[in-house]
Amino acid sequence: MVPARSTGSAGALDIARRLTEICGPRFARFAGAADEVAGRPARWVAVPGGAHAAARVLRLAAEHDLTVVPRGAGTKIDWGAPPARVDIMLDTGRLAGIGHRPPDQGIAEVGAGTPLRAVQATLERTGQRLAVDAPSPGATIGGVLAADEAGPLRHRHGTACDQLVGLRYLAADGELTEAGGGAAGLAQARLLCGSEGALGVLISAMLRVQALPASRIWVTRPVWTPLEVHDLVRAVLAARLEPAAIELDLPAGTGPRPRRDRRAEAMARHPSMTGRPSPGPAGAGSLVVLLEGGPAEVAERADLLVSLFGSQATVAGSAPQWWRSYPFAPGDTALRLEVPITDLHAAVYALRDAAGAPVPVRGSAGLGVAHAALPGTLPPDRVASILAAVRGVLLARRGRCRVLAAPPPVRRAVDLWGDLAVRPQLRAAKQHLDPTHRLAPGRLPGGL
Repeated sequence: MVPARSTGSAGALDIARRLTEICGPRFARFAGAADEVAGRPARWVAVPGGAHAAARVLRLAAEHDLTVVPRGAGTKIDWGAPPARVDIMLDTGRLAGIGHRPPDQGIAEVGAGTPLRAVQATLERTGQRLAVDAPSPGATIGGVLAADEAGPLRHRHGTACDQLVGLRYLAADGELTEAGGGAAGLAQARLLCGSEGALGVLISAMLRVQALPASRIWVTRPVWTPLEVHDLVRAVLAARLEPAAIELDLPAGTGPRPRRDRRAEAMARHPSMTGRPSPGPAGAGSLVVLLEGGPAEVAERADLLVSLFGSQATVAGSAPQWWRSYPFAPGDTALRLEVPITDLHAAVYALRDAAGAPVPVRGSAGLGVAHAALPGTLPPDRVASILAAVRGVLLARRGRCRVLAAPPPVRRAVDLWGDLAVRPQLRAAKQHLDPTHRLAPGRLPGGL
């Protein structure tokens, strides 16, 4: 990437003026203190009002050797590696809206800057939904796709990227491209999933929609150890109950199973307690299974699941408080573990052993995808040693551990991605779609 020529005050004012002409007086400005990407500050912010205006922003950037980084709601703006430079932050807030399509088509076209919750509220009025429940509050459709983010419903329906029918995006030169309409087109569209805006600027996405389930029931079972979770998940999958989600929450305080209190167990089984939610024993984690469908068959499957889980199982018509949320907080080192479901317990044990104590773990136990949090106060070399130990265990089990977010000293000291088989594919895609490395340079593995 050639250094930006427009570094002087006159040049900076000219860029601001040109962006104002493209986006309008209220939608272009010099960047402020909050306009940063993984700690890298931007110089200008542009909020184009449509695909044509966004293309003009990209052509202006090319003319002046400037980099462009797209931003949706900013819920995951600190995930991943910081870009080498952020000249123009392209805010997608005005690339929003839901296209009008007949309900029987089973497809919704959604602008990239549309908040997911707004899409769901609109579809709900027609008895439909996207089977997408990304945990980030306020996340946009573009942000969900760019980060390849998914929530509990991924167990049955896959990620949002799996539900793509088509995609409209701008390449680095500002050319509007439509991808989809067949295997090759879908492969091209899904290439942009998880690309953090480094392969194209998402304009809109066509996604499959489905009817809202008539009934939803959450069945909870307290758990104490990763091995216990492993055995329970195997039993649930073998029972063919068609769960919509199988989620695990293991707080940092989860320890060995306490000694059984027979009187307490007998009271829990008393008929008067039927249907009453229980927070579970102190120090326990939770394994929660979501069942969806018609009321009668969901109730039947819930009864079967309760008999499988035993007397400690509870049934509720609403999700637990931690449902669809991450175990980490701002400032933590956030990890994503991916491993075959038969080895998730090994990954959690490896993380505990390397950290020297239990760490909070939460995620889709039925898929082997979980998130974990390390304290942000850990020194970078300590985090690096934990990652090396965990990745060593996962390597033999066809798993991987990625750092999603971390304090700046940790981010600079560790390999965020680990071993990644698709690096050559990403390098080829970057060369094809953004040969001048204008879009979010450095956000992809290997500094791409």
